[in-house]
Amino acid sequence: MNPAWSVVFFTVLAGCGQGLAVALALAVLAGAIAPATPFLLWGLALAMLLLVGGLASSFLHLGHPLRGWRAAAMWRTSWLSREVIVLPAFIGVLAAWWLAVWRGAPVPALDWALPLAAIGGAALLWLCTAMIYACIRFIQEWAHPLTVANYVLIGLSSGLVLAAALAFARGEARLASALGAPALLVTLVAGIVRMASFRRNAGLKPRSTLQSATGIRARRLVQMTMGLSGGSFNTREFFHGLAEAAVRRVRLAALALGFGLPLALGAWALLTGTGTAWLAAVLVQAVGLLAERWVFFAQARHPQNLYYQRVG
Repeated sequence: MNPAWSVVFFTVLAGCGQGLAVALALAVLAGAIAPATPFLLWGLALAMLLLVGGLASSFLHLGHPLRGWRAAAMWRTSWLSREVIVLPAFIGVLAAWWLAVWRGAPVPALDWALPLAAIGGAALLWLCTAMIYACIRFIQEWAHPLTVANYVLIGLSSGLVLAAALAFARGEARLASALGAPALLVTLVAGIVRMASFRRNAGLKPRSTLQSATGIRARRLVQMTMGLSGGSFNTREFFHGLAEAAVRRVRLAALALGFGLPLALGAWALLTGTGTAWLAAVLVQAVGLLAERWVFFAQARHPQNLYYQRVG
């Protein structure tokens, strides 16, 4: 597939916002953060900013952005429509939580009800986003439970790393250390699961053949030219145009920057108390996860490419 940068940025930004919201909610429920504290206000504001930024970037992929509201019409059968509904609702939950913290949460039950609602909303949004791709059965690279697991784990990893960096920036060194250990654990698990999905995808064999793609049943069939000699929607949207070696290099960069270096920087921060390492981890991981999400789309082999042959 040819990755759309608007969708790449949307999934990375929204996933990080979800992960940050879940990290804050779990910290509040565990008693690591007071239900009403300036740090929580800053964290929730940043989570909403990431989600709104991701939503704004997704509009760049629409041919007619003013008609984007119609995407919610097919919610009974479309995971994309469900995502379009759940995302604003989730932002609304975070906004209500922010207002409750700002006003001092006059209803004590909100101190635990809103964090639980934030966790549930993030989980539902991860499911909707991941299932947009996991439900497409003819793209084998996506049609697997690892797709859902990767979206959840990578979002949690980036959110926890960001939460630790935010705690350090706000002068909460003890909280940064408390968030650091789970951030490293989740990042390690996310990296292992992502490598497992890469290994699985590398061993996949296309279910379609040149015979089934063209409808020609000859035992030996050799295609000498592309199915279409000029550029078209099919040749632009379903293949990125790069050699496999280039995709492998981006994949290695994604693993190193998205998981390896953040783990090393986070471990250094915990061992030495150097909080700036968390800030560096956020920046490095952001680049790595953009590369990871690009590979996620680029590695998907659409069966139509058997007919619209790659050039070169």
